[in-house]
Amino acid sequence: MAITAPKTRDQAVIQQRWLTGATIGWNAVEGVVAIAAGVAAGSVSLIGFGLDSGIEVSAAVVLAWRLAQERRTGCKQDADKLAQRLIAVSFAALAVYVGAESVRALATADRPDESLLGIVMAALSLAVMPMLGRAKRKLAPIMGSRAVEAEATQTVLCALMSGGLLIGLGANAAVGWWWADPLAGLFIASLAAYETVSVWRADSLEHTCCG
Repeated sequence: MAITAPKTRDQAVIQQRWLTGATIGWNAVEGVVAIAAGVAAGSVSLIGFGLDSGIEVSAAVVLAWRLAQERRTGCKQDADKLAQRLIAVSFAALAVYVGAESVRALATADRPDESLLGIVMAALSLAVMPMLGRAKRKLAPIMGSRAVEAEATQTVLCALMSGGLLIGLGANAAVGWWWADPLAGLFIASLAAYETVSVWRADSLEHTCCG
């Protein structure tokens, strides 16, 4: 994703709005496809991935609200802090759900059917999400926004989950290793739990237009 580096904070805000819209659109489609494929294959990991896409959409909507606040009233540290906390809550929800479903899948030896659609979707997500995450992280220091940084981190986390899902679905389809996906899910859940604490405890904004 080739995006020209912004020279001013206003340009960074405009680019971030575009990236937020792209994140919402991509994850909305991804979520519907993943849940449909998961139901068809009886795959908890695919259904969980689709629900995670919903969490990604909610985080992006929170950030879109924060940017709208800035457009209407100027840079507001209180609005940014609230957005930061709401994104932390979405990390927590992701950690709890993925962790619980991974443990359940391991305990019950839940074996999903092969899903070519799921594999293709996970591969596409693994290609797209890191580019979105990198683009957002480049803008966060220019905007001086921890909320933007937190939402970028969640986008990268989604990419890691895509990788885990791809490994799990691929291993199950190729050699019958059904346990690969829930193990990857536990790893992702631990990252999400760490990010919950890290984002929630982040210091007040620094070097912002209103800092």
